[in-house]
Amino acid sequence: MFNEPPLQLKPRLTISVDQVQSIVRRMSPNASVLDVTELHGGEIGTVLEVALADSPACILKAYPASLQWKMAKEVYVLGLFRDLDITVPSVLFADNTRSVIDLNYVLMTKLDGTVLGRREAVLTDAQLFEIYAEMGAALRRINDIALDSFGYIGPDGVWTAYPSNHAYMSAQLERKLKEFCVRGGDPALAERLRDSVVAHQHLLKAAVVPRLCHYDFHAGNILVTSQGDPHLSGIVDFENATSGDPLMDIAKAIYYFTAKDAPKREGLLAGYGKIERPDWQETPDLYRMYCTLELWCWMAQIGKHEALADLTKELASAA
Repeated sequence: MFNEPPLQLKPRLTISVDQVQSIVRRMSPNASVLDVTELHGGEIGTVLEVALADSPACILKAYPASLQWKMAKEVYVLGLFRDLDITVPSVLFADNTRSVIDLNYVLMTKLDGTVLGRREAVLTDAQLFEIYAEMGAALRRINDIALDSFGYIGPDGVWTAYPSNHAYMSAQLERKLKEFCVRGGDPALAERLRDSVVAHQHLLKAAVVPRLCHYDFHAGNILVTSQGDPHLSGIVDFENATSGDPLMDIAKAIYYFTAKDAPKREGLLAGYGKIERPDWQETPDLYRMYCTLELWCWMAQIGKHEALADLTKELASAA
């Protein structure tokens, strides 16, 4: 069993207004801060909206000591969109010197709009279909970005490069199955899951080109227009980005959908467009199992043991 204390979510990274003023003036010497507001979202860091006197508001994102490298990763990934027609934040200034505050941080442009998750409850099925179709089209453009190798993206690109999706996902699944057992999961269930992966490994081999995957593409990371029919206005939070199989991105995007969310699922897939892969419909089911395994390990890591029983049942069903 793991003996370390649960990972603390949303750690209190105290940043004063004076410190924010010093940070902003490193970007623009004459800038004057009017107000600083902590935003919701950002499980592992602190996200602040900074109102300025004579300039548009910007976003300050700071990272805890254990995850300082996430700053460089976000800068790297956002840079991949520099010449593409996808609305993501632009990096204004990034600093890993810890000379103003003892944290790595990045200043980014603030995108227009409101978080989709705050509007969904009052949207009709037709409106949900349309906005998720816009999201699907945007996800397709993200996945059109080809990278050099498969693997998890770190500060300067793919951290540990794998020559194929099969090699990458086999390594990831094995790592998570071992963690599952160490954190108290049933070894017999882990073995059944391992056998299931081997039986379906041909699905992992079908992805031959590594593609950029957002891998956290949900309503909390999507900005839409605030009034009337919602339209996509921006995509944020690329902390989980990977270089992998686009179908893994789709599987993660629809992971939390229930039967009542059919308009979302149908809209997302319609907007994404035709997928030229044999047996592609089976592949998201395999990735769903991996997403469940990841979530089980995550919940165990952060101490939410009450969630593990239902996740274990889902894993048993997948096996």
